[in-house]
Amino acid sequence: MDELGFNKLFAGILVAGLMLMAGVKLAEVMVPHTELTQNSYVIEVPETGAAGAAAPVAKGPEPILALLASADVAAGEKLAKKCTACHVFDAGGANKVGPALWNIVNADKGAVDGFAYSGALAEFGGAWDYASLNLFLAKPKAYISGTKMNFAGLKKPQDRANMIAYLRAKADAPAALPTDAEIAAESGS
Repeated sequence: MDELGFNKLFAGILVAGLMLMAGVKLAEVMVPHTELTQNSYVIEVPETGAAGAAAPVAKGPEPILALLASADVAAGEKLAKKCTACHVFDAGGANKVGPALWNIVNADKGAVDGFAYSGALAEFGGAWDYASLNLFLAKPKAYISGTKMNFAGLKKPQDRANMIAYLRAKADAPAALPTDAEIAAESGS
């Protein structure tokens, strides 16, 4: 390109930009913006009575205690394969991105040695009993807001029961299965 070629190119871009700005200004003059006094389509919202005023009840995941006795440990192990990128399930295994999960059932939350938990999980307290594992595996971020665990959760109750059965088996002495009274209390009967 000759020495005036760059000047012509720059002038063309400059003129195009000026024409665009002039076109926008002309459009604003020709079609001025006005606020509507009333919406074009009015949507009537009926007033709710006392029955409608009640807030919807937050529904947690389905109970799984009754499923634990018949849960498939092998299916849980298969589900846990996608967890091995962040967790280790072996005795004496080193922490990875997530804590080692050996002996996790009924262990205190945020208590695996040498792992830096999020503040939310470390302050949450309690133990990883069957109910809390069910809630956490269903949707970790909904159960403990602020957790570092980036896992969407397991939607199917049978998958959660299989995973918990696998976690239960990965222990020196597996935790006791829930009693009939605990199963009845969870299901509300």
